[in-house]
Amino acid sequence: MEQKINCAQACVNGCVLGNQCPNIEFREAAAKFIQETPLDKMLELAQERLRKKMTEPPKWVFPEDP
Repeated sequence: MEQKINCAQACVNGCVLGNQCPNIEFREAAAKFIQETPLDKMLELAQERLRKKMTEPPKWVFPEDP
């Protein structure tokens, strides 16, 4: 049985489910990325994404009609 938890809240200090984590493949991919990617490259990726986000037109969100 797969446990449903909000990882963003429950796992802020580390995974609380261990090997039962439903997102274990993402955790492994993230760990591999961190190990294999230099900090300068991570900062470059973050700056590029921020630059793209700042140049995108605003996205309008309309509430659903009742």
